[in-house]
Amino acid sequence: MATIYEESLHNSLVFDKKSGFDSPTGIYHSLVNLDAKQKIPTQPNLDIATFVLSHFPPPDQAERRVALIDSATGHPVTYAQLHRSITRLAAGLHHGLGVRKGDVVFILSPNSLLYPIICLAVLYIGAVITTANPVNTEAEIMKQVSDSCAKLAISAPAEISKLSSAGVPVLLTSRGGEGDGDHLSVEELIENCESLEITEAKPNQSDTAAILYSSGTTGTSKGVVLTHSNFISVATLMKWSVHVSKAGDDVILCFIPIFHIYGLAFFGLGLFCTGNTIVLMRRYDFQEMLEAIEKYKVSNIPAVPPVIVGLVKNGGGGHDLSSLRRVGSGAAPLSNEVVKAFRRKFPWVELRPGYGLTESCGATTYFASDKEAKARPASSARLLPCFSAKVVDFETGLAQPPFREGELWLKSPTVMKEYLGNEEATAATFDSDGWLKTGDLCYFDDEGYIYIVDRIKELIKHNGYQVAPAELEAILAGHPEITDAAVIPHEDEAAGEIPVAYVVRAATAKLTEDQVIQFVNRQVAPYKKIRKVNFISSLPRSAAGKILRRQLISQSKQQMHSKL
Repeated sequence: MATIYEESLHNSLVFDKKSGFDSPTGIYHSLVNLDAKQKIPTQPNLDIATFVLSHFPPPDQAERRVALIDSATGHPVTYAQLHRSITRLAAGLHHGLGVRKGDVVFILSPNSLLYPIICLAVLYIGAVITTANPVNTEAEIMKQVSDSCAKLAISAPAEISKLSSAGVPVLLTSRGGEGDGDHLSVEELIENCESLEITEAKPNQSDTAAILYSSGTTGTSKGVVLTHSNFISVATLMKWSVHVSKAGDDVILCFIPIFHIYGLAFFGLGLFCTGNTIVLMRRYDFQEMLEAIEKYKVSNIPAVPPVIVGLVKNGGGGHDLSSLRRVGSGAAPLSNEVVKAFRRKFPWVELRPGYGLTESCGATTYFASDKEAKARPASSARLLPCFSAKVVDFETGLAQPPFREGELWLKSPTVMKEYLGNEEATAATFDSDGWLKTGDLCYFDDEGYIYIVDRIKELIKHNGYQVAPAELEAILAGHPEITDAAVIPHEDEAAGEIPVAYVVRAATAKLTEDQVIQFVNRQVAPYKKIRKVNFISSLPRSAAGKILRRQLISQSKQQMHSKL
């Protein structure tokens, strides 16, 4: 949590005001400091839901100002209606279902008008949210429910069958769907409960707010523990970014899934502090996105690289996109070529790439102006206020000056508390001074702009989702005719990257590529599916037995170039 002492210390630090680099310590400091009105709150007895609700428009404006619009139906929700629904649902969960501070609530649903209401209601009573992708398999869902120790599940009717063996009570998001049975719904709680005061102790900034599952810097999926302080810090920085961008009256389109940190931080929580209107799509569809931009005069889209590639390739498809003013990009790097092509096709639109990760609550960098972004199309912007960074050579451990590459380390009030129940992974991710090791290879230039070069951690980014090679390798190893296997990313223009397997077959095996693909893909969510298999006599390994994936990636690139 940021303190007044830390802010005054930042002001008194002697570092290069052009790059933010302090050579004696090897630390890069943010070149922007929040003023007194913008600073992150320091009082300990504050939770993210109370913080968000306190920033809603005044009552007379809240009755008129639209917070949410369902893109498919056009149904609007005002800030006043949103406030009432949140407090009524909180009362229903607390007094009706006995949800208490510290209880974990598992949410399994695509985007809907109810999703942010659920998140804020759960957080309001001090319970903890853990979210999952609705396309995850029953086995993946059971693992998360068990690992997070969830006490209640809230599910879309279409997904309830995946929770049949979860061993926790299930609350449906809405009525009228398949699998309703005798289950109570969120809609019914909102309709039938009054906004009763929660008399028990409310959460503090240091309390856990969410457990989001990410592969982190290594290995399979782990629970990232994020506190109320982390989310309050992100929401404060979001308010600052909207202020400096003059985006307070934007109509913002949401197709980013709210179960993802990108969607949760923006559309589940933070943007309600800014008074903007959010047009919510159930899921991403390119044509539906174009229709929504035209119909609702959307001016701002937080996006991911495949969406921007689609706009470059297909343009507006005959739709009027003249209302569009700003497009952000996150979740994966955006290539210099795509940036330039987008600006040629949409010269009136500001394109602002950024960088963040689940472990930093989705935040790290931001372009304060389109002029900055245009001047540095390959950059991922500058550090947000309250952030510090190091670029550490992963062989020598020495902090690097501008233009020298190394692993990005971060400190900020948005950085996670820990990995849930995993001291080993937590210790591997933080150094002894509390620096978060991101696993990303980068460098800073002499004006404080960061450039992400590659991922040391070797995670695969498919359409903005993280895919852990170790998870897929573990599944491949379970096949009786496979003796060894590795999974690497392969560049894909549409999806960013796709998982490709290198497989060593047993001596007498006649295993085919299609058989391997089917074996893996029926056990994992769609975004984790193996797309290609290469059979190989042996895998390159280090003396310690570690798979040398970089060699396979280099080999894959050489094969691709030779075919071209």
